[in-house]
Amino acid sequence: GNEDKSQQILEDLLDRHGDRPVAAEALHILGFTDRALWDRLLAEFPRHPRSAEVAVQRLQENSKDAPENIDLLLLLSRHLYLPNYLTYLDRLKNDYGDRLTPEQWELVAFGYWEKQIYGEAGKAYAKAPPTARNLYRSGRGLQLGDETKEARSAYRQLAEQFPEAPETGEGLVKLAAIVREDEEAIPILDRAIANFPDRAAEALLLRAKTLDRLDSADSAKQARESILTQYSNSDTAAELRWQYARDRAEEGDFAEAWQWAQQITTENPNSEEAPKAAFWVGKWAARLGREAEAKQAFEFAIGNYPESYYAWRSAVQLGWEVGDFNTLRSRSPQVVIPTNRHALPSGSQTLQELYWLGLDREAWTIWQVEFENAMQPTADEQFTDGIMRVGVGDYLEGLFMLSNLKWRDEPEVRSRYLELKQTPAYWQGLYPFPYLEPILKWSQERQLNPMLTISLIRQESRFMRSIQSSVGATGLMQVMPDTAEWISEQRGEDDLDYDLTNPEDNIRLGTLYLDYTHDEYDDNSLLAMASYNAGPGSVASWLDRFSTRDPDEFAAKIPFPETNHYIEAVFGNYWNYLRLYEPNIRRQVDSLANG
Repeated sequence: GNEDKSQQILEDLLDRHGDRPVAAEALHILGFTDRALWDRLLAEFPRHPRSAEVAVQRLQENSKDAPENIDLLLLLSRHLYLPNYLTYLDRLKNDYGDRLTPEQWELVAFGYWEKQIYGEAGKAYAKAPPTARNLYRSGRGLQLGDETKEARSAYRQLAEQFPEAPETGEGLVKLAAIVREDEEAIPILDRAIANFPDRAAEALLLRAKTLDRLDSADSAKQARESILTQYSNSDTAAELRWQYARDRAEEGDFAEAWQWAQQITTENPNSEEAPKAAFWVGKWAARLGREAEAKQAFEFAIGNYPESYYAWRSAVQLGWEVGDFNTLRSRSPQVVIPTNRHALPSGSQTLQELYWLGLDREAWTIWQVEFENAMQPTADEQFTDGIMRVGVGDYLEGLFMLSNLKWRDEPEVRSRYLELKQTPAYWQGLYPFPYLEPILKWSQERQLNPMLTISLIRQESRFMRSIQSSVGATGLMQVMPDTAEWISEQRGEDDLDYDLTNPEDNIRLGTLYLDYTHDEYDDNSLLAMASYNAGPGSVASWLDRFSTRDPDEFAAKIPFPETNHYIEAVFGNYWNYLRLYEPNIRRQVDSLANG
Protein backbone atom coordinates (compact mmCIF):
# COMPACT_ATOMS: atom_id res chain seq x y z
CA GLY A 1 0.00 0.00 0.00
CA ASN A 2 3.01 2.35 -0.03
CA GLU A 3 2.41 3.96 -3.42
CA ASP A 4 5.14 6.60 -3.04
CA LYS A 5 7.80 3.97 -2.37
CA SER A 6 6.44 1.80 -5.17
CA GLN A 7 6.67 4.69 -7.64
CA GLN A 8 10.20 5.49 -6.49
CA ILE A 9 11.31 1.90 -7.09
CA LEU A 10 9.72 1.81 -10.55
CA GLU A 11 11.34 5.11 -11.49
CA ASP A 12 14.67 3.80 -10.25
CA LEU A 13 14.14 0.69 -12.39
CA LEU A 14 13.63 2.89 -15.47
CA ASP A 15 16.79 4.90 -14.69
CA ARG A 16 19.00 1.85 -14.17
CA HIS A 17 17.47 -0.70 -16.58
CA GLY A 18 15.43 1.34 -19.04
CA ASP A 19 16.53 -0.71 -22.01
CA ARG A 20 15.47 -4.07 -20.58
CA PRO A 21 12.06 -5.66 -21.34
CA VAL A 22 11.04 -5.41 -17.69
CA ALA A 23 11.13 -1.63 -18.08
CA ALA A 24 7.96 -1.98 -20.15
CA GLU A 25 6.17 -3.21 -17.03
CA ALA A 26 7.30 -0.13 -15.13
CA LEU A 27 6.27 2.18 -17.95
CA HIS A 28 2.85 0.52 -18.06
CA ILE A 29 2.23 0.94 -14.34
CA LEU A 30 3.52 4.51 -14.16
CA GLY A 31 1.58 5.38 -17.30
CA PHE A 32 -1.71 5.18 -15.45
CA THR A 33 -0.80 8.51 -13.80
CA ASP A 34 1.45 9.92 -16.55
CA ARG A 35 0.08 8.99 -19.98
CA ALA A 36 3.21 10.29 -21.69
CA LEU A 37 4.99 7.21 -20.38
CA TRP A 38 2.62 5.08 -22.43
CA ASP A 39 3.85 6.92 -25.53
CA ARG A 40 7.36 5.93 -24.51
CA LEU A 41 6.21 2.35 -23.94
CA LEU A 42 4.76 2.12 -27.45
CA ALA A 43 7.83 3.71 -29.02
CA GLU A 44 10.52 1.73 -27.18
CA PHE A 45 8.82 -1.66 -26.67
CA PRO A 46 6.28 -2.09 -29.49
CA ARG A 47 6.42 -5.91 -29.30
CA HIS A 48 5.85 -6.09 -25.54
CA PRO A 49 2.38 -7.41 -24.56
CA ARG A 50 1.85 -4.31 -22.38
CA SER A 51 2.16 -2.18 -25.51
CA ALA A 52 -0.56 -4.27 -27.12
CA GLU A 53 -2.80 -3.65 -24.08
CA VAL A 54 -2.27 0.09 -24.34
CA ALA A 55 -2.85 0.07 -28.10
CA VAL A 56 -6.12 -1.83 -27.70
CA GLN A 57 -7.29 0.58 -24.99
CA ARG A 58 -6.45 3.63 -27.09
CA LEU A 59 -8.27 2.22 -30.11
CA GLN A 60 -11.35 1.80 -27.95
CA GLU A 61 -11.07 5.37 -26.65
CA ASN A 62 -10.26 7.04 -29.98
CA SER A 63 -12.73 8.18 -32.59
CA LYS A 64 -12.89 5.98 -35.68
CA ASP A 65 -10.84 8.40 -37.78
CA ALA A 66 -8.22 9.38 -35.18
CA PRO A 67 -4.85 9.89 -36.95
CA GLU A 68 -2.94 7.61 -34.58
CA ASN A 69 -5.18 4.62 -35.25
CA ILE A 70 -3.10 3.40 -38.19
CA ASP A 71 0.03 3.32 -36.03
CA LEU A 72 -1.82 1.49 -33.26
CA LEU A 73 -3.13 -1.09 -35.73
CA LEU A 74 0.31 -1.56 -37.26
CA LEU A 75 1.68 -2.22 -33.78
CA LEU A 76 -1.07 -4.76 -33.10
CA SER A 77 -0.38 -6.50 -36.41
CA ARG A 78 2.79 -7.90 -34.79
CA HIS A 79 0.88 -9.44 -31.85
CA LEU A 80 -0.57 -12.58 -33.42
CA TYR A 81 -1.61 -14.08 -30.06
CA LEU A 82 -4.33 -11.46 -29.42
CA PRO A 83 -7.87 -12.91 -29.21
CA ASN A 84 -9.24 -10.35 -31.70
CA TYR A 85 -6.13 -10.26 -33.88
CA LEU A 86 -7.96 -10.75 -37.18
CA THR A 87 -10.35 -7.93 -36.33
CA TYR A 88 -7.43 -5.52 -36.04
CA LEU A 89 -5.83 -6.87 -39.22
CA ASP A 90 -9.10 -6.50 -41.16
CA ARG A 91 -9.52 -2.95 -39.90
CA LEU A 92 -5.96 -2.06 -40.91
CA LYS A 93 -6.50 -3.49 -44.38
CA ASN A 94 -9.97 -2.06 -44.96
CA ASP A 95 -9.58 1.41 -43.40
CA TYR A 96 -5.97 2.21 -44.21
CA GLY A 97 -5.00 -0.04 -47.11
CA ASP A 98 -4.44 2.88 -49.45
CA ARG A 99 -1.88 4.36 -47.02
CA LEU A 100 0.18 1.23 -46.33
CA THR A 101 3.70 0.89 -47.68
CA PRO A 102 4.78 -2.39 -49.35
CA GLU A 103 6.69 -3.30 -46.17
CA GLN A 104 3.55 -2.74 -44.11
CA TRP A 105 1.52 -4.85 -46.53
CA GLU A 106 4.07 -7.61 -45.91
CA LEU A 107 3.22 -7.43 -42.20
CA VAL A 108 -0.48 -7.72 -43.01
CA ALA A 109 0.17 -10.61 -45.38
CA PHE A 110 2.28 -12.47 -42.82
CA GLY A 111 -0.47 -12.10 -40.22
CA TYR A 112 -3.13 -13.56 -42.51
CA TRP A 113 -0.75 -16.33 -43.59
CA GLU A 114 0.01 -17.35 -40.00
CA LYS A 115 -3.71 -17.42 -39.22
CA GLN A 116 -4.26 -19.55 -42.35
CA ILE A 117 -6.52 -16.97 -44.02
CA TYR A 118 -4.71 -17.76 -47.24
CA GLY A 119 -6.89 -15.89 -49.72
CA GLU A 120 -6.43 -12.57 -47.91
CA ALA A 121 -2.75 -13.37 -47.40
CA GLY A 122 -2.31 -13.89 -51.14
CA LYS A 123 -3.91 -10.54 -51.94
CA ALA A 124 -1.75 -8.77 -49.36
CA TYR A 125 1.48 -10.44 -50.50
CA ALA A 126 0.73 -9.13 -54.00
CA LYS A 127 1.18 -5.61 -52.56
CA ALA A 128 4.29 -6.46 -50.55
CA PRO A 129 7.87 -6.01 -51.83
CA PRO A 130 8.18 -8.37 -54.83
CA THR A 131 10.62 -10.89 -53.39
CA ALA A 132 10.58 -14.50 -54.53
CA ARG A 133 9.09 -15.60 -51.21
CA ASN A 134 6.36 -12.97 -51.30
CA LEU A 135 5.40 -13.70 -54.89
CA TYR A 136 5.24 -17.43 -54.21
CA ARG A 137 3.05 -16.86 -51.16
CA SER A 138 0.88 -14.53 -53.18
CA GLY A 139 0.30 -17.22 -55.77
CA ARG A 140 -0.19 -19.99 -53.24
CA GLY A 141 -2.49 -17.93 -51.04
CA LEU A 142 -4.63 -16.90 -53.99
CA GLN A 143 -4.73 -20.51 -55.20
CA LEU A 144 -5.88 -21.76 -51.79
CA GLY A 145 -8.41 -18.93 -51.71
CA ASP A 146 -9.90 -20.11 -55.03
CA GLU A 147 -8.65 -17.03 -56.89
CA THR A 148 -7.23 -19.20 -59.66
CA LYS A 149 -6.77 -16.57 -62.36
CA GLU A 150 -4.91 -14.23 -60.01
CA ALA A 151 -2.83 -17.15 -58.69
CA ARG A 152 -1.68 -18.00 -62.21
CA SER A 153 -0.63 -14.39 -62.71
CA ALA A 154 1.37 -14.35 -59.47
CA TYR A 155 3.17 -17.60 -60.30
CA ARG A 156 4.06 -16.28 -63.77
CA GLN A 157 5.37 -13.04 -62.28
CA LEU A 158 7.50 -15.11 -59.91
CA ALA A 159 8.95 -17.15 -62.77
CA GLU A 160 9.66 -14.03 -64.82
CA GLN A 161 11.30 -11.93 -62.10
CA PHE A 162 13.14 -14.70 -60.23
CA PRO A 163 13.86 -17.42 -62.80
CA GLU A 164 16.43 -19.20 -60.62
CA ALA A 165 14.96 -18.79 -57.12
CA PRO A 166 14.06 -21.99 -55.23
CA GLU A 167 10.51 -20.72 -54.79
CA THR A 168 10.14 -20.59 -58.57
CA GLY A 169 10.59 -24.34 -58.92
CA GLU A 170 7.71 -24.93 -56.50
CA GLY A 171 5.69 -22.17 -58.13
CA LEU A 172 6.05 -23.74 -61.59
CA VAL A 173 4.74 -27.07 -60.33
CA LYS A 174 1.79 -25.34 -58.64
CA LEU A 175 1.12 -23.30 -61.80
CA ALA A 176 1.09 -26.41 -63.98
CA ALA A 177 -1.65 -27.87 -61.79
CA ILE A 178 -4.03 -24.92 -62.35
CA VAL A 179 -3.53 -23.91 -65.98
CA ARG A 180 -6.64 -23.89 -68.18
CA GLU A 181 -5.61 -26.68 -70.55
CA ASP A 182 -3.46 -29.76 -70.01
CA GLU A 183 -1.38 -28.83 -73.05
CA GLU A 184 -0.28 -25.65 -71.27
CA ALA A 185 1.10 -27.64 -68.36
CA ILE A 186 3.69 -29.66 -70.31
CA PRO A 187 6.17 -26.82 -71.16
CA ILE A 188 5.83 -25.42 -67.63
CA LEU A 189 6.67 -28.81 -66.13
CA ASP A 190 9.53 -29.29 -68.59
CA ARG A 191 11.04 -26.01 -67.36
CA ALA A 192 10.74 -27.16 -63.75
CA ILE A 193 12.35 -30.51 -64.61
CA ALA A 194 15.23 -28.88 -66.49
CA ASN A 195 16.04 -26.07 -64.04
CA PHE A 196 15.05 -27.29 -60.57
CA PRO A 197 16.40 -30.77 -59.75
CA ASP A 198 14.81 -30.75 -56.29
CA ARG A 199 11.37 -30.35 -57.93
CA ALA A 200 12.00 -32.54 -60.97
CA ALA A 201 10.53 -35.74 -59.57
CA GLU A 202 7.35 -33.98 -58.44
CA ALA A 203 7.08 -32.30 -61.85
CA LEU A 204 7.63 -35.62 -63.63
CA LEU A 205 4.78 -37.26 -61.71
CA LEU A 206 2.44 -34.38 -62.54
CA ARG A 207 3.65 -34.62 -66.15
CA ALA A 208 2.79 -38.33 -66.20
CA LYS A 209 -0.72 -37.67 -64.87
CA THR A 210 -1.20 -34.91 -67.44
CA LEU A 211 -0.04 -37.19 -70.25
CA ASP A 212 -2.48 -39.86 -69.06
CA ARG A 213 -5.30 -37.38 -69.51
CA LEU A 214 -3.94 -36.54 -72.98
CA ASP A 215 -3.99 -40.26 -73.91
CA SER A 216 -0.18 -40.45 -74.16
CA ALA A 217 0.22 -43.64 -72.14
CA ASP A 218 3.72 -44.50 -73.35
CA SER A 219 5.09 -41.06 -72.55
CA ALA A 220 3.39 -41.15 -69.15
CA LYS A 221 4.97 -44.52 -68.42
CA GLN A 222 8.37 -43.19 -69.42
CA ALA A 223 7.98 -40.23 -67.04
CA ARG A 224 7.19 -42.54 -64.14
CA GLU A 225 10.17 -44.75 -64.97
CA SER A 226 12.38 -41.65 -64.98
CA ILE A 227 11.27 -40.87 -61.44
CA LEU A 228 12.39 -44.28 -60.22
CA THR A 229 15.69 -44.27 -62.12
CA GLN A 230 16.86 -40.63 -62.11
CA TYR A 231 15.28 -39.51 -58.83
CA SER A 232 15.17 -42.74 -56.90
CA ASN A 233 15.82 -41.06 -53.53
CA SER A 234 13.04 -38.48 -53.86
CA ASP A 235 9.84 -38.34 -51.85
CA THR A 236 7.93 -38.57 -55.13
CA ALA A 237 9.66 -41.87 -55.90
CA ALA A 238 8.51 -43.10 -52.49
CA GLU A 239 4.95 -42.01 -53.27
CA LEU A 240 5.08 -43.88 -56.57
CA ARG A 241 6.57 -47.01 -55.03
CA TRP A 242 3.88 -47.04 -52.36
CA GLN A 243 1.18 -46.76 -55.01
CA TYR A 244 2.66 -49.78 -56.79
CA ALA A 245 2.95 -51.69 -53.50
CA ARG A 246 -0.71 -51.14 -52.60
CA ASP A 247 -1.83 -52.03 -56.12
CA ARG A 248 0.06 -55.34 -55.98
CA ALA A 249 -1.31 -56.10 -52.52
CA GLU A 250 -4.86 -55.45 -53.73
CA GLU A 251 -4.22 -58.01 -56.46
CA GLY A 252 -2.98 -60.53 -53.87
CA ASP A 253 0.64 -60.38 -55.05
CA PHE A 254 2.19 -59.88 -51.61
CA ALA A 255 5.67 -60.87 -52.76
CA GLU A 256 5.87 -57.98 -55.24
CA ALA A 257 4.11 -55.64 -52.82
CA TRP A 258 6.79 -56.52 -50.27
CA GLN A 259 9.52 -55.71 -52.79
CA TRP A 260 8.13 -52.27 -53.59
CA ALA A 261 7.68 -51.43 -49.90
CA GLN A 262 11.14 -52.71 -49.06
CA GLN A 263 12.61 -50.36 -51.67
CA ILE A 264 11.07 -47.41 -49.84
CA THR A 265 12.85 -48.32 -46.59
CA THR A 266 16.21 -48.42 -48.37
CA GLU A 267 15.86 -45.76 -51.08
CA ASN A 268 13.53 -43.31 -49.34
CA PRO A 269 14.07 -43.77 -45.59
CA ASN A 270 13.27 -40.12 -44.78
CA SER A 271 10.06 -39.91 -46.79
CA GLU A 272 6.54 -39.64 -45.41
CA GLU A 273 5.81 -43.09 -46.81
CA ALA A 274 8.73 -44.79 -45.04
CA PRO A 275 7.13 -45.60 -41.63
CA LYS A 276 4.06 -47.05 -43.36
CA ALA A 277 6.19 -49.03 -45.79
CA ALA A 278 8.37 -50.39 -42.99
CA PHE A 279 5.30 -51.69 -41.15
CA TRP A 280 3.76 -53.28 -44.23
CA VAL A 281 7.08 -54.91 -45.10
CA GLY A 282 6.53 -56.78 -41.83
CA LYS A 283 2.85 -57.49 -42.46
CA TRP A 284 3.45 -58.83 -45.95
CA ALA A 285 6.49 -60.84 -44.84
CA ALA A 286 4.28 -62.49 -42.20
CA ARG A 287 1.62 -63.14 -44.86
CA LEU A 288 4.33 -64.89 -46.91
CA GLY A 289 5.36 -67.03 -43.92
CA ARG A 290 8.69 -65.22 -43.37
CA GLU A 291 8.29 -64.68 -39.64
CA ALA A 292 11.93 -63.77 -38.86
CA GLU A 293 11.89 -61.08 -41.55
CA ALA A 294 8.56 -59.81 -40.24
CA LYS A 295 9.93 -59.44 -36.70
CA GLN A 296 13.00 -57.65 -38.03
CA ALA A 297 10.83 -55.26 -40.05
CA PHE A 298 8.60 -54.39 -37.06
CA GLU A 299 11.63 -53.70 -34.89
CA PHE A 300 13.09 -51.59 -37.70
CA ALA A 301 9.87 -49.54 -37.87
CA ILE A 302 9.94 -48.82 -34.13
CA GLY A 303 13.65 -48.11 -34.01
CA ASN A 304 13.75 -45.77 -37.00
CA TYR A 305 10.29 -44.16 -36.81
CA PRO A 306 9.49 -44.23 -33.09
CA GLU A 307 7.06 -41.32 -33.29
CA SER A 308 4.84 -42.81 -36.00
CA TYR A 309 1.45 -44.47 -35.83
CA TYR A 310 3.08 -47.44 -37.55
CA ALA A 311 5.54 -47.85 -34.68
CA TRP A 312 2.52 -48.57 -32.49
CA ARG A 313 1.08 -50.99 -35.02
CA SER A 314 4.50 -52.70 -35.14
CA ALA A 315 4.64 -52.90 -31.35
CA VAL A 316 1.24 -54.61 -31.41
CA GLN A 317 2.53 -57.16 -33.92
CA LEU A 318 5.53 -57.84 -31.68
CA GLY A 319 3.24 -58.57 -28.74
CA TRP A 320 4.16 -55.56 -26.63
CA GLU A 321 1.77 -54.56 -23.84
CA VAL A 322 0.59 -51.41 -25.60
CA GLY A 323 -3.04 -52.28 -26.28
CA ASP A 324 -4.56 -53.18 -29.64
CA PHE A 325 -7.79 -51.83 -31.08
CA ASN A 326 -9.81 -54.41 -29.11
CA THR A 327 -7.98 -54.06 -25.79
CA LEU A 328 -6.81 -50.46 -25.68
CA ARG A 329 -9.94 -48.97 -24.10
CA SER A 330 -9.58 -50.68 -20.72
CA ARG A 331 -5.82 -50.28 -20.24
CA SER A 332 -4.65 -48.10 -17.34
CA PRO A 333 -1.09 -47.17 -18.22
CA GLN A 334 1.17 -45.46 -15.72
CA VAL A 335 1.36 -41.73 -16.40
CA VAL A 336 4.63 -40.14 -15.27
CA ILE A 337 5.00 -36.45 -16.15
CA PRO A 338 8.64 -35.27 -16.08
CA THR A 339 9.23 -32.32 -13.78
CA ASN A 340 12.64 -31.25 -15.08
CA ARG A 341 12.99 -28.64 -17.80
CA HIS A 342 15.64 -28.41 -20.46
CA ALA A 343 17.49 -25.29 -21.55
CA LEU A 344 15.91 -23.43 -24.44
CA PRO A 345 18.09 -22.96 -27.54
CA SER A 346 17.25 -19.24 -27.82
CA GLY A 347 16.55 -16.43 -25.41
CA SER A 348 18.38 -14.36 -22.81
CA GLN A 349 19.63 -15.69 -19.50
CA THR A 350 16.73 -13.93 -17.77
CA LEU A 351 14.24 -15.72 -20.00
CA GLN A 352 15.98 -19.05 -19.34
CA GLU A 353 15.86 -18.60 -15.57
CA LEU A 354 12.19 -17.65 -15.59
CA TYR A 355 11.43 -20.69 -17.75
CA TRP A 356 13.37 -23.03 -15.44
CA LEU A 357 11.41 -21.62 -12.49
CA GLY A 358 8.14 -22.46 -14.25
CA LEU A 359 7.21 -18.79 -14.64
CA ASP A 360 5.98 -19.33 -18.17
CA ARG A 361 3.94 -16.15 -18.52
CA GLU A 362 6.86 -13.97 -17.44
CA ALA A 363 9.27 -15.83 -19.75
CA TRP A 364 6.82 -15.55 -22.64
CA THR A 365 6.46 -11.80 -22.08
CA ILE A 366 10.21 -11.30 -22.41
CA TRP A 367 10.26 -13.55 -25.47
CA GLN A 368 7.78 -11.28 -27.25
CA VAL A 369 10.40 -8.53 -27.11
CA GLU A 370 13.40 -10.72 -27.89
CA PHE A 371 11.82 -12.58 -30.83
CA GLU A 372 12.55 -10.08 -33.58
CA ASN A 373 12.76 -12.48 -36.51
CA ALA A 374 9.21 -13.81 -36.56
CA MET A 375 8.85 -13.79 -40.35
CA GLN A 376 11.93 -15.92 -41.01
CA PRO A 377 13.00 -17.46 -37.70
CA THR A 378 15.95 -19.76 -37.21
CA ALA A 379 15.21 -23.31 -36.14
CA ASP A 380 16.22 -22.45 -32.56
CA GLU A 381 13.95 -19.40 -32.52
CA GLN A 382 10.99 -21.30 -33.93
CA PHE A 383 11.50 -24.10 -31.41
CA THR A 384 11.71 -21.64 -28.52
CA ASP A 385 8.63 -19.79 -29.75
CA GLY A 386 6.69 -23.05 -29.88
CA ILE A 387 7.71 -24.00 -26.34
CA MET A 388 6.86 -20.51 -25.07
CA ARG A 389 3.40 -20.64 -26.65
CA VAL A 390 2.65 -24.08 -25.23
CA GLY A 391 3.76 -22.84 -21.81
CA VAL A 392 1.13 -20.08 -21.76
CA GLY A 393 -1.66 -22.24 -23.17
CA ASP A 394 -1.51 -21.07 -26.78
CA TYR A 395 -1.44 -24.71 -27.81
CA LEU A 396 -2.83 -24.31 -31.32
CA GLU A 397 -0.06 -21.96 -32.45
CA GLY A 398 2.59 -23.58 -30.27
CA LEU A 399 2.09 -27.07 -31.67
CA PHE A 400 2.02 -25.60 -35.17
CA MET A 401 5.37 -23.86 -34.65
CA LEU A 402 6.97 -27.06 -33.35
CA SER A 403 5.52 -29.42 -35.94
CA ASN A 404 6.17 -27.00 -38.80
CA LEU A 405 9.92 -27.32 -38.24
CA LYS A 406 9.66 -30.67 -40.00
CA TRP A 407 8.48 -29.05 -43.23
CA ARG A 408 11.08 -26.31 -43.56
CA ASP A 409 13.57 -27.22 -46.24
CA GLU A 410 16.36 -24.68 -45.77
CA PRO A 411 19.50 -26.82 -45.27
CA GLU A 412 20.61 -25.16 -42.03
CA VAL A 413 17.09 -25.37 -40.56
CA ARG A 414 16.72 -28.99 -41.64
CA SER A 415 20.03 -29.94 -40.04
CA ARG A 416 19.17 -28.23 -36.76
CA TYR A 417 15.66 -29.74 -36.73
CA LEU A 418 17.15 -33.23 -36.91
CA GLU A 419 19.18 -32.37 -33.79
CA LEU A 420 16.26 -30.85 -31.91
CA LYS A 421 13.96 -33.80 -32.59
CA GLN A 422 16.36 -36.01 -30.64
CA THR A 423 15.69 -34.04 -27.45
CA PRO A 424 12.95 -34.93 -24.93
CA ALA A 425 11.94 -31.24 -24.84
CA TYR A 426 10.86 -31.34 -28.47
CA TRP A 427 8.53 -34.31 -28.01
CA GLN A 428 7.18 -33.16 -24.66
CA GLY A 429 6.43 -29.81 -26.28
CA LEU A 430 4.60 -31.53 -29.15
CA TYR A 431 2.69 -33.83 -26.79
CA PRO A 432 1.98 -31.83 -23.64
CA PHE A 433 -0.35 -33.13 -20.94
CA PRO A 434 -2.59 -30.24 -19.83
CA TYR A 435 -5.85 -30.82 -17.97
CA LEU A 436 -4.26 -33.87 -16.33
CA GLU A 437 -6.61 -34.09 -13.36
CA PRO A 438 -9.98 -33.98 -15.20
CA ILE A 439 -8.63 -36.34 -17.89
CA LEU A 440 -7.55 -38.91 -15.29
CA LYS A 441 -10.72 -38.40 -13.24
CA TRP A 442 -13.29 -38.81 -16.02
CA SER A 443 -11.36 -41.49 -17.88
CA GLN A 444 -11.31 -43.57 -14.72
CA GLU A 445 -15.01 -42.88 -14.18
CA ARG A 446 -15.81 -44.18 -17.70
CA GLN A 447 -13.21 -46.97 -17.58
CA LEU A 448 -11.42 -45.35 -20.50
CA ASN A 449 -7.70 -45.34 -21.14
CA PRO A 450 -6.58 -41.79 -20.21
CA MET A 451 -3.94 -41.85 -22.95
CA LEU A 452 -6.75 -42.38 -25.45
CA THR A 453 -8.73 -39.46 -24.01
CA ILE A 454 -5.87 -36.98 -24.26
CA SER A 455 -5.01 -38.28 -27.73
CA LEU A 456 -8.50 -37.48 -28.94
CA ILE A 457 -8.38 -34.05 -27.29
CA ARG A 458 -5.08 -33.23 -28.96
CA GLN A 459 -6.51 -34.08 -32.37
CA GLU A 460 -9.92 -32.49 -31.91
CA SER A 461 -8.98 -29.14 -30.37
CA ARG A 462 -5.23 -28.86 -29.82
CA PHE A 463 -6.22 -28.27 -26.16
CA MET A 464 -7.96 -24.95 -26.94
CA ARG A 465 -10.79 -24.93 -24.42
CA SER A 466 -13.08 -22.45 -26.21
CA ILE A 467 -12.49 -23.47 -29.82
CA GLN A 468 -15.59 -24.00 -31.95
CA SER A 469 -15.98 -25.62 -35.36
CA SER A 470 -18.04 -24.25 -38.22
CA VAL A 471 -20.86 -26.66 -37.35
CA GLY A 472 -20.87 -25.82 -33.64
CA ALA A 473 -18.71 -28.57 -32.11
CA THR A 474 -17.27 -26.96 -28.99
CA GLY A 475 -14.37 -27.24 -26.62
CA LEU A 476 -11.63 -29.72 -25.91
CA MET A 477 -13.38 -32.85 -27.20
CA GLN A 478 -15.40 -30.93 -29.83
CA VAL A 479 -18.77 -31.93 -28.43
CA MET A 480 -21.87 -30.89 -30.34
CA PRO A 481 -24.47 -29.21 -28.09
CA ASP A 482 -27.18 -31.63 -29.29
CA THR A 483 -24.90 -34.58 -28.61
CA ALA A 484 -24.13 -33.29 -25.11
CA GLU A 485 -27.83 -32.99 -24.33
CA TRP A 486 -28.65 -36.39 -25.81
CA ILE A 487 -25.84 -38.36 -24.16
CA SER A 488 -26.40 -36.76 -20.75
CA GLU A 489 -30.07 -37.83 -20.94
CA GLN A 490 -29.18 -41.32 -22.16
CA ARG A 491 -26.69 -41.87 -19.34
CA GLY A 492 -28.67 -40.23 -16.57
CA GLU A 493 -26.47 -37.17 -16.09
CA ASP A 494 -28.94 -34.58 -17.36
CA ASP A 495 -29.51 -33.08 -13.91
CA LEU A 496 -26.22 -31.16 -14.05
CA ASP A 497 -25.63 -27.74 -15.57
CA TYR A 498 -22.71 -27.57 -17.95
CA ASP A 499 -20.68 -25.23 -20.12
CA LEU A 500 -18.94 -26.89 -23.06
CA THR A 501 -16.11 -24.34 -22.96
CA ASN A 502 -15.36 -25.39 -19.39
CA PRO A 503 -12.68 -28.14 -19.48
CA GLU A 504 -14.23 -30.11 -16.63
CA ASP A 505 -17.69 -30.16 -18.24
CA ASN A 506 -16.39 -30.81 -21.73
CA ILE A 507 -14.23 -33.75 -20.68
CA ARG A 508 -17.08 -35.14 -18.56
CA LEU A 509 -19.48 -35.13 -21.51
CA GLY A 510 -16.89 -36.00 -24.15
CA THR A 511 -15.75 -39.10 -22.28
CA LEU A 512 -19.40 -40.00 -21.72
CA TYR A 513 -19.92 -40.03 -25.48
CA LEU A 514 -16.63 -41.85 -26.09
CA ASP A 515 -17.78 -44.48 -23.60
CA TYR A 516 -21.02 -44.78 -25.58
CA THR A 517 -19.27 -45.23 -28.93
CA HIS A 518 -17.09 -47.96 -27.43
CA ASP A 519 -20.14 -49.72 -26.05
CA GLU A 520 -21.73 -49.60 -29.49
CA TYR A 521 -18.77 -51.44 -31.06
CA ASP A 522 -17.92 -53.97 -28.34
CA ASP A 523 -14.99 -51.86 -27.10
CA ASN A 524 -13.32 -51.75 -30.51
CA SER A 525 -11.47 -48.43 -30.38
CA LEU A 526 -10.87 -48.33 -34.13
CA LEU A 527 -14.60 -48.38 -34.86
CA ALA A 528 -15.38 -46.12 -31.90
CA MET A 529 -12.97 -43.46 -33.11
CA ALA A 530 -14.13 -43.79 -36.71
CA SER A 531 -17.70 -43.25 -35.48
CA TYR A 532 -16.62 -40.26 -33.35
CA ASN A 533 -15.24 -38.67 -36.51
CA ALA A 534 -17.52 -39.81 -39.33
CA GLY A 535 -20.68 -40.92 -37.54
CA PRO A 536 -22.27 -44.34 -37.01
CA GLY A 537 -23.92 -44.38 -40.44
CA SER A 538 -20.59 -44.25 -42.23
CA VAL A 539 -19.12 -46.94 -40.00
CA ALA A 540 -22.10 -49.19 -40.68
CA SER A 541 -21.53 -48.76 -44.42
CA TRP A 542 -17.85 -49.65 -44.12
CA LEU A 543 -18.60 -52.70 -42.00
CA ASP A 544 -20.92 -53.92 -44.74
CA ARG A 545 -18.26 -53.43 -47.41
CA PHE A 546 -15.00 -54.40 -45.71
CA SER A 547 -13.87 -57.24 -43.49
CA THR A 548 -12.55 -56.36 -40.04
CA ARG A 549 -10.54 -59.57 -39.74
CA ASP A 550 -7.39 -57.54 -40.34
CA PRO A 551 -7.90 -54.12 -38.70
CA ASP A 552 -4.97 -52.60 -40.59
CA GLU A 553 -6.52 -53.58 -43.91
CA PHE A 554 -9.89 -52.28 -42.76
CA ALA A 555 -8.41 -48.93 -41.70
CA ALA A 556 -6.55 -48.59 -45.02
CA LYS A 557 -9.76 -49.17 -46.99
CA ILE A 558 -11.85 -46.50 -45.27
CA PRO A 559 -12.84 -44.31 -48.24
CA PHE A 560 -12.91 -40.99 -46.33
CA PRO A 561 -9.43 -39.40 -46.43
CA GLU A 562 -10.35 -37.26 -43.43
CA THR A 563 -11.21 -40.34 -41.36
CA ASN A 564 -8.08 -42.16 -42.56
CA HIS A 565 -6.01 -39.24 -41.34
CA TYR A 566 -8.04 -38.96 -38.13
CA ILE A 567 -7.44 -42.58 -37.16
CA GLU A 568 -3.71 -42.35 -37.80
CA ALA A 569 -3.54 -39.04 -35.94
CA VAL A 570 -5.47 -40.10 -32.83
CA PHE A 571 -3.74 -43.46 -32.42
CA GLY A 572 -0.42 -41.90 -33.38
CA ASN A 573 -1.03 -39.45 -30.53
CA TYR A 574 -1.85 -42.37 -28.24
CA TRP A 575 1.42 -44.08 -29.09
CA ASN A 576 3.45 -40.92 -28.53
CA TYR A 577 1.86 -40.27 -25.15
CA LEU A 578 2.52 -43.88 -24.25
CA ARG A 579 6.19 -43.82 -25.28
CA LEU A 580 6.79 -40.46 -23.57
CA TYR A 581 4.91 -40.87 -20.29
CA GLU A 582 4.79 -44.63 -19.63
CA PRO A 583 8.28 -45.58 -18.36
CA ASN A 584 8.20 -49.26 -19.35
CA ILE A 585 7.21 -48.51 -22.95
CA ARG A 586 9.76 -45.71 -23.14
CA ARG A 587 12.52 -48.15 -22.17
CA GLN A 588 11.36 -50.67 -24.78
CA VAL A 589 11.36 -48.06 -27.52
CA ASP A 590 14.75 -46.73 -26.46
CA SER A 591 16.19 -50.23 -26.69
CA LEU A 592 15.43 -50.24 -30.43
CA ALA A 593 16.40 -46.61 -31.10
CA ASN A 594 18.08 -46.17 -34.46
CA GLY A 595 17.85 -49.93 -34.89
